[in-house]
Parts: sequence; C-alpha cells; structure tokens
Amino acid sequence: MKFNYVTIEREYGSGGTFVARKLAEKCGIPCYGREILEEVSKEYNISPESIEQYEETVTNSFLYSILIISRAQAGDPDMLANEGHIYVAEQLMIKKMASRGRAIFLGHCASEALKERKGVLKVFIRSNKEDKAKRIMETYGTDPNDVELVRKRFDKKRANYFYANTAKTWDDLRNYDIVLDVSALGIDGCVEALESLMAME
Repeated sequence: MKFNYVTIEREYGSGGTFVARKLAEKCGIPCYGREILEEVSKEYNISPESIEQYEETVTNSFLYSILIISRAQAGDPDMLANEGHIYVAEQLMIKKMASRGRAIFLGHCASEALKERKGVLKVFIRSNKEDKAKRIMETYGTDPNDVELVRKRFDKKRANYFYANTAKTWDDLRNYDIVLDVSALGIDGCVEALESLMAME
C-alpha cells in the first residue's frame, strides 16, 4: 500500500517530534503539529495558548466522548463546550491540510480525522524512562526535580484528549499500524523505517 499520510502519537519526551520533523524534511512534505493550532487560531480568532488550555481541561467522560464524536463526524459543533468546538475545528483543519497533499501529522487525533482516507499510516512513538527524562531536560530546560511530574502531566493530557475525542485508549498499541522505540532504534533509525514505508508503492 502507498502511504500518503503519517499520523504520529507519541509519549512526551520520546523524541517523536524530532522523528516527524526529520521525516518530513527527508520526504520533502509538510509536517503539521503546532501548525494545526496556529491555523485554527487564525481562523477562529483564539490564541494557540487558549486552545492548549482547552485541550488540557477536556473531560474523559465516555458520554461526552460519544457526543463529541457524533458531532465531529457531522462537522457540527453546536451544543458542545469550548473543548468540543476546538476539537471539531482541529479535525476540519486536519482534513483541509490533508487535501493539500501528502503530509505528516503530529497528535491532535489526526488518525481519527483521516480515517476515511486511504494510505494513512498510524504510528506510536515511545522511549524508555531514562531517555525521556534526559530529552525533557535538554529540550525544554525542565528542572531535574520536575521532570517526572511534567512528563506525567503531558502524557495524561494526551491520553485524556485522545480518549475524550475517540473513545479509544491513547497508549493501546492495537490502535496503531507500527510502534517505534526511539531508545532502541534512535531518531535516525525511526526516520529510516518510516521513510521506507513512505517510499512503498
């Protein structure tokens, strides 16, 4: 199968963002991560920081998940809280970006937005605890005493947002086509593996 899109969910500090950006560069295609927030921000006149806050406060209620999924599928944000409006806007933006051509998508439940399209490779990127801690300190300047707290906070945010909007468990590896371990393969090894899949006809 020819893959036109790669959707990546990743553990905080795993190096998944570096993998995505480097893969995009090597393949000569765009990578959309924070860019999704920025485009939604422009279109709906709301700051990216506010969007991130909505994402972080989303409920993990199953009934809420059922409501938001049905509304998102219909492209209808009515009757939803702010978090729901943001999710629907993100899903529509991801579809719009995908219509521009081959691309890589980081987070934001992109696999859900693109589930009707063919050629979508769903990826989960992980890493061991020690490597994640080191990367979080080096990349974000996080105090060593706060690393574990910060890591758990961001992973919980991603898990809650994913579940609320898909009714699926974020780190259930059965939701993905391929799982890559940066600690085992390195950034370049993960990029090479995905690049090979992207080159398939």
